[in-house]
Amino acid sequence: MSSSGITVDGSCLSALQELKSKREINTVVYRLNEPLETVVVESQGNLTHEEMLGSLPADEPRFVVYDLHFAASDGARRSDLVMIFWIPEGALPAHKLAYASADPVLQDLLDGIQVTVRATDLSHLAYNELASQAV
Repeated sequence: MSSSGITVDGSCLSALQELKSKREINTVVYRLNEPLETVVVESQGNLTHEEMLGSLPADEPRFVVYDLHFAASDGARRSDLVMIFWIPEGALPAHKLAYASADPVLQDLLDGIQVTVRATDLSHLAYNELASQAV
């Protein structure tokens, strides 16, 4: 347990290890349980970029680890693990606060993340926007 009182369920680390090792999934979506005390896996799968965006609720925060495949400026194909902290404007203040407390706890436990993005609007998560931050 962290000093914020937020814990991370062991399934969160297992899901990340599955994403990194098996490559059968490219997305893990995490959420806080009710009563906003433990980070848990909400879903995991092999999603297109559009499907990943569609999995984000319009009024609730989420954490997402997404294996982003892109072409670097030199044309080489690359893949980076992107950690997305989704905190939409319409989220309840208590949820925003709880997720903000959980963010550093989760970040400390999830290794291998190359890019971290905080987004309040889907436009911040456009494919080209993510790829430009990954380079």
